[in-house]
Amino acid sequence: MSKLRYALFTGCTAKQSTPEQYMSTYAVAEKLGIELVELTEASCCGASHLQDYDDFLSLVLNARNIAYAEKHDLTMVTICNTCQLNTAMTKHRLDNNEDLKARVNEKLEEVGLVYAGTSKITHFLYAIIDDIGLDKVKEMVVTPLSQFNIAPFYGCHNIRPSELQNESHDSPENPYNPTSLDDLIIACGGATVDYEAKNKCCGFHVELQAPKTASILTGNAIAGAMDGNADWMVTPCPLCHLKLDTQTGHASHAIGREVALPVLHMQQMLGLALGCDADALGMKHHLTKVNFV
Repeated sequence: MSKLRYALFTGCTAKQSTPEQYMSTYAVAEKLGIELVELTEASCCGASHLQDYDDFLSLVLNARNIAYAEKHDLTMVTICNTCQLNTAMTKHRLDNNEDLKARVNEKLEEVGLVYAGTSKITHFLYAIIDDIGLDKVKEMVVTPLSQFNIAPFYGCHNIRPSELQNESHDSPENPYNPTSLDDLIIACGGATVDYEAKNKCCGFHVELQAPKTASILTGNAIAGAMDGNADWMVTPCPLCHLKLDTQTGHASHAIGREVALPVLHMQQMLGLALGCDADALGMKHHLTKVNFV
């Protein structure tokens, strides 16, 4: 397989709060023959909050990050659903509004950058599906996850708004019935668990404003997976991972029942199937212990 190259935008969370996701991204990339050029100059995407305070600043910030990928002439790959949304949204707005693009570039010129709109932006999940292919992933599996029932948790920012996110990958995703993560689970040999909350919000972005609502959303997601007899949950978003793995106490109290399940990052699940070492995948970093053997 020829080596694929991407500009990796890690965002903040994988470097600070979920180091196991950062570790497992590189472990999986090595197995798949992917070269990741990390955008070390890039900064936070604004986390879907900055634009509420200063929309133009959010556009400049994300255009700056994309400009670094353009300097490498590479597709930007994200590993966070919220980073994916903010960068893809910025690209869509600037590519469809020349006046706005010019205003943003006036600011970028101050730091010697220019946004051209030449780099594609996609999530690592879709890069694997579109550029590696699920059939190839199946061929490369050395440890099938056939003994596990795995509940996919898509979250919201990777699949909505669909008209925006479908610009970012080759296989359109139905926001009401997404299949990409289910398909990857099956490619890894696992059995998928279908449940109502798999494509709903985890509650992360309403935690400060409405903590009870956030906890209910988290609890309902975990409870749905548990009721479907899941052994694990798996998500492509580190923010969803933080809610589902670290907030089980609040979630249990909010919905009136004890809920807890091991939650894997998408890269960790794939890494296990590809034969990566558990330490290289950061499996010890979880609050809820993962039984994977």
